[in-house]
Amino acid sequence: MTTLPDLPRASRVPPPFEWPTWGLLTLCYGLWLWAGFWLYPLAPWLALIVIGVTVALHSSLQHEVLHGHPTRNARLNEALVWLPIGIFYPYRSYKLTHLQHHNDERLTDPHDDPESYYIALFDWLGMPRLLRAARIANNTLIGRVVIGPWFAVTGFTLAEMRRIAAGDSRIRNAWAHHLAGLVPVLAFIQFGMGIPAWLYVLVPGWIGLGLLAIRTYCEHQWAEDPNGRTIIVERSVLAPLFLYNNLHFVHHKLPRVPWYRLPATYRAARGDWARLNGGYVFPSYFSILRRFAWKVKEPVPHPRWRRNQDGKGDAP
Repeated sequence: MTTLPDLPRASRVPPPFEWPTWGLLTLCYGLWLWAGFWLYPLAPWLALIVIGVTVALHSSLQHEVLHGHPTRNARLNEALVWLPIGIFYPYRSYKLTHLQHHNDERLTDPHDDPESYYIALFDWLGMPRLLRAARIANNTLIGRVVIGPWFAVTGFTLAEMRRIAAGDSRIRNAWAHHLAGLVPVLAFIQFGMGIPAWLYVLVPGWIGLGLLAIRTYCEHQWAEDPNGRTIIVERSVLAPLFLYNNLHFVHHKLPRVPWYRLPATYRAARGDWARLNGGYVFPSYFSILRRFAWKVKEPVPHPRWRRNQDGKGDAP
């Protein structure tokens, strides 16, 4: 049984009114509208970059919301981030898969962890060589940022369509809910902001996912001890954009702690957190970039799980 650092109760329990999250939601949508309406006519490419940053921030806010912030009302929380300015992922599907991902005992399992970047050996051996080469490139940091978003969107969407075809009503409803927002959002972008919808998808959509790929690149690794599977990146200029999920191990152990309390929660027991996760700690994302910009950090096939089509055959 994992023994967490002894922390004040105030650091574990969200306050009744989470004004930092409300403020950040206002900033996110305000910046999105400002860049689309005011900046785009003056400096189109700068506007697209700014919008890409807001897409990443909005995704971080969606992650915060699905963990029960900023209110205790799940429907109100969802309404705050439902607008699909990030285009690709239905919020309700993301919530389902992400909460499944929080089962630390199954982290990195290519079958049971929906956010794993590993592939079972059986599936790997059956892949075409070109696809294998692309997956290897995707396991470098540069590859994850450049081609990773398209891998992720394609894989996620195909998996979702398979679940709908199999009769999963939750996923079907999630996509219906998503499309109900996506159609007017794209129309608003095209005819209100004057940004071609295809350009928005290709540029801000990719920038947003590419920024998030920096955070997710080595968020998890295989380790026999589940505590050693989740990273701590101690500091980064990108940390506020990620809502301090660079301290990802702390988040996994205390998922109800709001984003703005994660740094203090980590600092209060820095040595304990690092010992608990087996030293899977990096000082910054720049240190990760220096080591893994063009170098594969992890093998694509999972080092442990080697399931066949019947779900059997795990290696000892």
